[in-house]
Amino acid sequence: MTSNISVSVPDVQSEFKVVSILDTDLYKFTMQQAVFEYYPTAQAVYRFAHRDKNRQLPKACIEKFKRSLNSFAEVQLKQDERIWLQDKCNYFKPNYLDYLQSYRFKPEQITVNFIPSSNDPAMGSVEIEARGLWLETILWEVPLMACLSEIYFRYADQDWDYTGQEEQAIHKATCLFDARCTFSDFGTRRRRSFLAHDLVLSGIIKSRDAHEWKDGLFGTSNAYFAMRYNLNTIGTIAHEWFMGIAAICNYKDATGTALDLWSKLYGESLSVTLTDTFSTEVFYREFDSIRANQWKALRQDSGDPKAFAPRAKQMYEERGIDHTQKGIIYSDALDFNKAKALHDQCQQLGFTKCSFGIGTWLTNDFKMKSSGYKEKSKALNMVIKLGSIDGKECVKISDEITKNTGVPEAVTKVKETYQIPLS
Repeated sequence: MTSNISVSVPDVQSEFKVVSILDTDLYKFTMQQAVFEYYPTAQAVYRFAHRDKNRQLPKACIEKFKRSLNSFAEVQLKQDERIWLQDKCNYFKPNYLDYLQSYRFKPEQITVNFIPSSNDPAMGSVEIEARGLWLETILWEVPLMACLSEIYFRYADQDWDYTGQEEQAIHKATCLFDARCTFSDFGTRRRRSFLAHDLVLSGIIKSRDAHEWKDGLFGTSNAYFAMRYNLNTIGTIAHEWFMGIAAICNYKDATGTALDLWSKLYGESLSVTLTDTFSTEVFYREFDSIRANQWKALRQDSGDPKAFAPRAKQMYEERGIDHTQKGIIYSDALDFNKAKALHDQCQQLGFTKCSFGIGTWLTNDFKMKSSGYKEKSKALNMVIKLGSIDGKECVKISDEITKNTGVPEAVTKVKETYQIPLS
């Protein structure tokens, strides 16, 4: 099954339109249900960060982005989408699905401030915040970034087109299948456009259907495309769950509390966890033998990926657990060469349940037309992170110092609390 959408050039005439509430990562819904169960009255602030400080954004683009926010208010969970969620994701409770069906985005929760450059007032940077109930604002992150990326590359940077995108996806998927690398599409948040995402998945599916090894495509994190193409929908938990709970409980036993609340709600159904919210070593301090037995896989998202599996094996051995029965998922800036090297390492170490969540390399890998399709058209390097819960600042330390998020004073305090070197 493939798309019949025209793929000639970016559509600069029509306004941005949200396709479906399901056009987001599954873990936004799993975490929303957890907030629904445990913290329905908590107030949250989400903050945008553009990591590429040398890349300015046009004011006209940001104005279009601001106008696009109104379209979110029209989105709602449709009955056929609810039926699909009930059928494919049976860990969602009826009362949560009732809530989700009544849910509406509130554009008034979003503030967008353009900060003009001193050299050119038509160019500058942007501040974006979402404020409101954690239960409500949690769904803004992924579609906001997807929206900004699409609008930027539709109106501001048009030195690209869709030429060869499906063929490129077929080639990439075939290389991964040939190497026996199991992978999932994690490309929603930083995709170039909805159409680009659709083309890529169409290509991956064509490659899978033509390949003799049928187990390589594990699924997609995007619930809409999982429904559309009958794929597994992939996702468990994100950094913000740990960040939010840490702020609520003042960082005392935060990792253990976050893991145990999640296990109480989902059991083994969704037992893949990130390790790097406050650094992997801090995570392991609270990941005792009981929790290590309960959780079936670990996800690596920052730091040195080659160091991750050996350290995980050591951790499991120290707890008397057979590491060969556990999984590892890699999701940090992957391409084929990285995935192949990590796959081979995992096989050598006995981690046979190794897979990859691949994002930008699949859904935002374009070349500039002006270079004859030889030079790279750079994707936006952006994040939206949980900034505070109930007025308490949230922090993400990560295994990579450049990925630390949070106000400097809060980051310093958390590092001191967890005895993490300050630099």
